[in-house]
Amino acid sequence: MASSCDGCASAGNCPSQENGGCSEGPQSMLETLNEYSSIKKVIGVVSGKGGVGKSFVTASLASAMRKKGYTVGILDADITGPSIPKMYGLHGPAVGSEVGVCPIEAADGVKVMSVNLLMDDEEAPVIWRGPIIAGTVKQFWTDVVWGDLDYLFVDMPPGTGDVPLTVFQSIPVDGIVIVTSPQELVQLIVKKAYNMAAMMDIPVLGIIENYSYLVCPDCGKEIQVFGESHVDEAAAAMGLPVLGKMPLDPASAELADSGIFYKADNIYLEKAVELIAELS
Repeated sequence: MASSCDGCASAGNCPSQENGGCSEGPQSMLETLNEYSSIKKVIGVVSGKGGVGKSFVTASLASAMRKKGYTVGILDADITGPSIPKMYGLHGPAVGSEVGVCPIEAADGVKVMSVNLLMDDEEAPVIWRGPIIAGTVKQFWTDVVWGDLDYLFVDMPPGTGDVPLTVFQSIPVDGIVIVTSPQELVQLIVKKAYNMAAMMDIPVLGIIENYSYLVCPDCGKEIQVFGESHVDEAAAAMGLPVLGKMPLDPASAELADSGIFYKADNIYLEKAVELIAELS
């Protein structure tokens, strides 16, 4: 049987001929980072389903790393449901130049790029098909002038569909954090996200559980609003550490709604922050 490259080789068009033959291995699909940018580590924040606080965790990690003195950016890859700009009180339009588009800097110095910063009407729905959305995510990597960053956090849309696949294939992700909630059903969903990362050879740093409990403002008792947590069992089954368990926190939610989320101190993610700092 002829190899898949016999056609191009016979026509003299195979780029590998001069190296002694045609490699039939998988070719890299990584996109080239904007030439005016330098990013040391890329951390993806993923979830198997929506509504578990993935953007909340992304912003918490980014702000925590910024407070440690690192230069930090957030690439908001949740194109149809962007929330990062609102949390930081940012508004467009982002300014473009001959060398690319400049991200908008939050009050604490975190650089943000999101589709909401490019639209005339922030409340207009993004009704785009998959290829356009995937192309936009790639452009946030190739066309945005990030400058020198220690960490770029990628806030990905929920699920294991087209955009997470595009991120994993197009951007050199150094590791991901999976965000989940206490419901038992989530164990299955977490495993889907974990298995996708494994198939793409992306390291999974650990799991963060959101909505773990609510602290009663009167007596201080922890109330498990969404039922008993199963994150420890799920993490153990996959050989992953639990990097944090976050309660429902009305105060942090109010800071996010007010656009000053950078003022929040998320003490529940200290283990995750330490692990990410060790990657530098």
